Amino acid sequence: MKFTFISGGMAVSLLLAAGGAFAGQPDPASGRDINGTCAACHGDLGEGGKHGEYPRLAGMSAKYIGQQLRAFRDRRRINIPMFPFTQERELSDRDIEDISTYLAAIELPTQMPDFKPTDDALTRLTVAMRVMQIPRAEGDVGKGALLYDKACGSCHSKDGGGRGSYPALRGQYTRYLDRQLKEFLRDGRLHEQEEPGPGLLNKFSEADLRDILAYISTLDD
Repeated sequence: MKFTFISGGMAVSLLLAAGGAFAGQPDPASGRDINGTCAACHGDLGEGGKHGEYPRLAGMSAKYIGQQLRAFRDRRRINIPMFPFTQERELSDRDIEDISTYLAAIELPTQMPDFKPTDDALTRLTVAMRVMQIPRAEGDVGKGALLYDKACGSCHSKDGGGRGSYPALRGQYTRYLDRQLKEFLRDGRLHEQEEPGPGLLNKFSEADLRDILAYISTLDD
């Protein structure tokens, strides 16, 4: 999710736009233009960057992406790299709808296809750049599966694909998920509908959380 650096021409589309909630159809073409700024951290295809320093956005639900952008903008979720993008140059509701819709529509395969002998090097390279495979994380996958199904599956879905305002965990960088777990545990970030104070993750041991991450890292195989 790369929202830190804003280049000259691209900044025009991200300037402050006052007003209420955006009413109308999102414009994916506008979202693609806005993504020129996001790509500095989150990748041209929303694939994330620096091996999980910046999370994958491609394929996340538009509802979730929009929700988080508004949380950054309204200072309900504090993130220093996002500050220049969402607060010094406040995103309009129109911008948020456009970029959320664009990113949500990007599909990143997790396996290389069977190429035809006639496919040239450029075709193969272009396809390869879209493939995203998360390395397996260490831990007890079997135990992690049981814990995930019991505590996480009802919101994030059984296959980790997310649901509505709950993000997909499948295909997300394990390094990023681990960092977010630590944020939840120290109350630096709240689960949806949670009040300040000990959250649902606090009932798990460190080993439990490691096993859950190990299981999640298998879901995109």
